[in-house]
Amino acid sequence: MKNRLNRGRDDPTEETYEGFISGAYGGTCPVCGSNLLIYDAEHAEIKCLNCGTVIAEHLVDLGPEWRAFDEEQRERRTRVGAPTTLTIHDKGLSTDIDWKNKDATGKKLSLQRRLRAQRLRLWQRRVRVSDSFERSLAVALAEIDRIASMLELPRDISETASLICRIAMQNHIAKGRSIESLAAACVYAACRINKIPRTLDEISSASRVSKKDVGRSYRSLAKTVLNSVSKVPPANPIDYIPRLVNQLNLPGEVQTKAVEIINSAMNLGITSGKGPMGLAAAAVYLACVLLNFRKTQREIAQAAGITEVTVRNRYKELVEQLQFTIFL
Repeated sequence: MKNRLNRGRDDPTEETYEGFISGAYGGTCPVCGSNLLIYDAEHAEIKCLNCGTVIAEHLVDLGPEWRAFDEEQRERRTRVGAPTTLTIHDKGLSTDIDWKNKDATGKKLSLQRRLRAQRLRLWQRRVRVSDSFERSLAVALAEIDRIASMLELPRDISETASLICRIAMQNHIAKGRSIESLAAACVYAACRINKIPRTLDEISSASRVSKKDVGRSYRSLAKTVLNSVSKVPPANPIDYIPRLVNQLNLPGEVQTKAVEIINSAMNLGITSGKGPMGLAAAAVYLACVLLNFRKTQREIAQAAGITEVTVRNRYKELVEQLQFTIFL
């Protein structure tokens, strides 16, 4: 239990409750008239020390969640503004001037103020970037944000990809490669780490570089950077099955059957060296055949973004190795 005397004179929470007590109750107990009121921080209550009456309860602590024992700690722990983020080259610590030419009340600025705001934006962009490293990092992080937005990826992917990109550029991995290919490779690595099914073709189509350049940059990341960030699991065909089933509007039993087929194939060791999307598409097609759902190889290949030949070859391998008997 803490009272007004032992919380400290500089405590903003104490000042808030002192004002609340004096304003609502005149600083006295409404039962006995005593002015020995005490704030119980553990139970969030204001009590009378004389008669024990609970004057107020369920109070919200408006103070910070940290404690400071001297002035130095108080100044160091005081913070304001939005949380830091890795998706901005300065981690969001600098000021960002809005592009809208409106004031705080929503009114449009005059011509003179618009020109002044434009000059401020120009100098603000110049001040935020101090050297060539920060300039390249800002371009790479902006490209990561653009690719993640086009693919509708969650915020965690952008944060993970930005962390990988920072480590790669600090270790000079980007030398000899375009920033766009490095950014795309970081997004692909973040998807692999967080087990979000995105193929290299999808990443390269959302970026401005070819699949070959993205793959080359990813191999460089895998050799140098990714081991220090997180272990990248191998691509699992099971991760692609729910996405295919959803795109083809198939019931859940098809997904369950396709997962059973992939698990059986993995136990026999016939999935190594095969593309995960091709195996997932073949398993979904085989599950449709076994459960009598009419889906052609062309429809499944278009949903998976691969060719019909790949679906047909993987399907034949699964049927032969798993010894299914298909009656057509």
